[in-house]
Amino acid sequence: MIYLLRKEAVAIKEKVKTWDEAVRKAGELLYDIGAVEKSYIENMVKIVEDLGPYIVIAPGIALAHARPEHGVRENGLSLVTLKNPVYFGNPDNDPVEIVIGLAAAADSDHTELLSRIAESFSREEFKEFLIRVQDVEELFKRGEKSET
Repeated sequence: MIYLLRKEAVAIKEKVKTWDEAVRKAGELLYDIGAVEKSYIENMVKIVEDLGPYIVIAPGIALAHARPEHGVRENGLSLVTLKNPVYFGNPDNDPVEIVIGLAAAADSDHTELLSRIAESFSREEFKEFLIRVQDVEELFKRGEKSET
């Protein structure tokens, strides 16, 4: 998954107080790299408000996203690791320490990106590496090795 990220789309040890701040940060990073329009960020939050915390896909991991028609310009991923975990309201997988922002221009792209993310997180060591990493440089220097 690291190879799919741009350095500008990563925030390490981000300080947030609430789940919606964490989701907005992931969205802002997608906006900063030109993958989404500003409206996409609020749609990411609205999905959780409307449908609940289903985006918390595994213990400690949230996959923040919205529909392609909500402002996706191009495929993109963002990564936010949190200094202090936040609660989304998912009794099985809270608290969250890692938020992945996903922008997929088409449903087929969505499926492909999800597959790559799942492959990376299929190893517990990868998640632990992301939680421990201290800065963006370390992430990209050591990240590829942690996925193999």
